[in-house]
Amino acid sequence: MTAKLLHLENRAVIRVSGPDAKSFLQGLVTNDVESVSSDQAVYAAMLTPQGKFLFDMIIVADGDSLLLDIERTRKPDLFRRLMMYKLRANVDLVDEALSVWAVFDGEAEQGVSYTDPRHKALHLRVIAEETPVKDFEILPYEVYEERRIRHGVPDGSRDMAVEKYFWLETNAEKLNGVSFSKGCYVGQELTARMKHRTTLKKKIVPIKFEGFSPETGTLIETASGKKAGEVLTQSGLYALAYLRLEYLDDQLLVGDVALSPNLKE
Repeated sequence: MTAKLLHLENRAVIRVSGPDAKSFLQGLVTNDVESVSSDQAVYAAMLTPQGKFLFDMIIVADGDSLLLDIERTRKPDLFRRLMMYKLRANVDLVDEALSVWAVFDGEAEQGVSYTDPRHKALHLRVIAEETPVKDFEILPYEVYEERRIRHGVPDGSRDMAVEKYFWLETNAEKLNGVSFSKGCYVGQELTARMKHRTTLKKKIVPIKFEGFSPETGTLIETASGKKAGEVLTQSGLYALAYLRLEYLDDQLLVGDVALSPNLKE
């Protein structure tokens, strides 16, 4: 079967190396960096002290270094934030000129490849200097987007409002983006409290429309006119939405068009 390949142009890479690389990140992100290896990536985020989303990333090992698969547009901000936290840690931060690729139905022939840790339906990702597969078909961006959205996977700050959404509101637990057994990190106390002591009131969920997909930011209401949430990114008849969970069982509408939560994927 010919591999299908998509260059994820909205992604970029930072390299973290040095003796303290893992311990440095371990104190900053939501997942267990000690479990990262050359074939085991983890999905994680940096949060505010209040447990709200700042940056998300996929972390994978490349020899003794760690590579951070991150949002391209927010790379300078993340780099500055990491430098601020660096202090006396024995780590080097490098702004790498590497690309990130999605590979369906195939294997990479070069670069660092890893199964997308968020959902098995997203297959492989590869970090490489150039095209990591010789014989391939182009994976249409729309196909990748619909697969991502249908399985409830947000795409960084396109879907997660910076410093507004709590990490557990972003579907992070289902997407393997948080460890509740690791040590402390920035925002850990509030995240643990939400897990064990409170009930989430809002969350990012995949939805399906009957006939059309509205634009990002469109209001979602109940049949009785109550504000239930808003549409995030969409592809085809699927979209992500930031919804009040109390209304999940209600009739939900965008204008006169019905939608339904797509929670079984």
